[in-house]
Amino acid sequence: MAKTYKYKAFISYSHADEKWASWLHKALESYRPPKGLIGQETPYGPVPERFAPVFRDREELATSTSLGDTLTQALEDSACQIVICSPRAARSKWTNEEIKSYKRLGRSHRIFALIVDGEPGASANPATADDECFPPALIYEIGDDGELTDMKGEPIAADARPGKDPKHSAKLKLLAGMLGVGYDDLARREAHRRQRRMMMLTTAALIGMTITSGLAVTAYLARIEAEEQRGIAEIEAETARQTTDFMVGLFEVSDPSEALGNTITAREILDKGAERIDDELVDQPEIQATLMDTMGTVYTSLGLYDAAYSMVSKSVQRRRSIFGDNHLAVAQSLNHLGEVQALRADYDAAEQNLRDALAVHRDLLGNEFPEVADTLVQLAYVLTEKGDYEAAEPLIRESLEIRRSVYGESHPDVADSLEDFGLNMYDQGNYEESVELLRQAVAMRRKTQGALHPDLAEAINNLAFVVSEAGTLDEAEALWREALTMQRRLLGDEHPEIAINMSNVAYALYAQGHYDESESIYREVIDLQERVLGKSHPAVAESLRSLAFLMYDKGDSMTAIALSRQALDIKREVLGRDHPDVASILNAIAMWTMERGDYESAEPALRESLDIRMGALGPEHPAVAGSMTLLANCLVGNGEYQEALTLAREARSVYTAALSADHWRTAVAIGAEGAALAGQRKFDAAEPLLLESYSLLSEDANAMSVFVTEAKRRLAALYSAWGKPGEAAKFHPGTDD
Repeated sequence: MAKTYKYKAFISYSHADEKWASWLHKALESYRPPKGLIGQETPYGPVPERFAPVFRDREELATSTSLGDTLTQALEDSACQIVICSPRAARSKWTNEEIKSYKRLGRSHRIFALIVDGEPGASANPATADDECFPPALIYEIGDDGELTDMKGEPIAADARPGKDPKHSAKLKLLAGMLGVGYDDLARREAHRRQRRMMMLTTAALIGMTITSGLAVTAYLARIEAEEQRGIAEIEAETARQTTDFMVGLFEVSDPSEALGNTITAREILDKGAERIDDELVDQPEIQATLMDTMGTVYTSLGLYDAAYSMVSKSVQRRRSIFGDNHLAVAQSLNHLGEVQALRADYDAAEQNLRDALAVHRDLLGNEFPEVADTLVQLAYVLTEKGDYEAAEPLIRESLEIRRSVYGESHPDVADSLEDFGLNMYDQGNYEESVELLRQAVAMRRKTQGALHPDLAEAINNLAFVVSEAGTLDEAEALWREALTMQRRLLGDEHPEIAINMSNVAYALYAQGHYDESESIYREVIDLQERVLGKSHPAVAESLRSLAFLMYDKGDSMTAIALSRQALDIKREVLGRDHPDVASILNAIAMWTMERGDYESAEPALRESLDIRMGALGPEHPAVAGSMTLLANCLVGNGEYQEALTLAREARSVYTAALSADHWRTAVAIGAEGAALAGQRKFDAAEPLLLESYSLLSEDANAMSVFVTEAKRRLAALYSAWGKPGEAAKFHPGTDD
């Protein structure tokens, strides 16, 4: 019978790798094995429900009075040991002693390594010895006398270095070894990303929308005198009839044989309708404006944002000319215009139009009306896209209060606001409250909409994503599968929503390191999307981008760049050349190009990206500072130090105002500033900046280790160039703090 231990694992590490230890500690203790494995007998006992507790000295020894005794006892009480391996750990006396102590317990086979930096085996060559990541006690076996021998062992290691295993895959490899199960048995990870709601309209929905588009107006006009109301009702009825006749006429064809196949596309029908609206309805401006608004929303759903913008803009103009500014029909079109402007990344204009619509709704309907809640939600979405999550929160809270007041505590629209609230909490980093709100939304949809509904599937996908981010990955995997099964039953196999769910599965496989299977599914997703949406749809571009990152991780950067360029062409065609999505793709292409040593080709892409973000987001947005920093580092690589210095200083100023002076992203910009000065051999000026950058990055638990390592290397390079080898030795990446 397997021995029972107090701790599932003991984490050994250099305190310079504190961030990795903190991440691993939380990741392991929050992990729950798949339900099908719990209780299964393994050589190390039954698989537990949770992998907790895990011993980490910073966490466990706060009240200890005897460090040595406590550590020794904790090692004896641990079922296995994990060593976080880096050049810092390799040089750490205490990390080495902990490994030796654990081996003396006769548990060498229960030691697992996580490589985060450096090179395993580098110590075999004196020229690369400083890069060794394995402590000596991990490399060599222990003798009967309890001391290390000359005989080398074979450490069991997961590799989380850049370009190797993703963090979650490395974690699963460690868990598989420690639990005594297969890696594939644990591999069920990560949602692709949360999906914003997009309604795909059918012909029946088109006609239905035109008939009901005047209902909000009718509700308002019901307040006036009965006789006038009857007259307007008759006008509305006639408008609905003519609108319906017009929409039905769109589907008439001159050649009946043409309708036998799929030769008539939705785009052709819509374009035909747009022409007829302009040509035939000049004398019927109300119907003309209604149809423009309706067809603009359909263009939006098809990803044809330029055409949508044109139609809805005309609708706003027509309705204002008919009704004036303060009318519900105008507010309706302003809402739709704000939606398409947000999709085109024209956020300031979208915000203004939505605020105008909100003002009309509040004035004419009061504050307790569904239309007010709808506009609040749309405005909150725009603020979210602008990165102003705190400003979005009170709008979402108000929408929730309104919907509860109108519909009661349990209603699909209330569930909508709960979802929005939950996602906002996620955006603000409050995972616990986010999960709770999204659980409430899912439960409410199950109660009010039944077990088979597209809104329920979407709510489940949102919950799965946030649950996975919070660490409960087995539950997330079950939720994704439930949503996919539901969508297939609802929509069949040839539907854009199926592609989204398949992408989630592909991403999960990708995250687990099953690259070939993931690639196959991504290519199937792209093929499906091209069939049902067309080859130039934004969703196709997103799938191409996902596949590009997968191919990069497979080591095929050339294919990754080629796929990204395909996505770039689509985004430029659909969204225009000045959309932030275009900038993001340019950044990825430039980074992969720089990794190949081609700074010259990367530079123009980064300049274009910066110009786009500056124009779309404004000079004070953190994303603009990110582009400045990236370009500054590229220019340092190109030897263009003065311009790099200017950009780095601007980025630092933006980050300081938008985030804080001691934020880790600000520290990255400070490091670029110091590197530019060092390139100019202004060592006195560079030194305090590089020291500040390293200090901030080292102390911020959120900073990625790659930036900490880079800051340290820059200091070592500075002192070497300055002729101060003693100082350089202090900051060599292989030294311990």
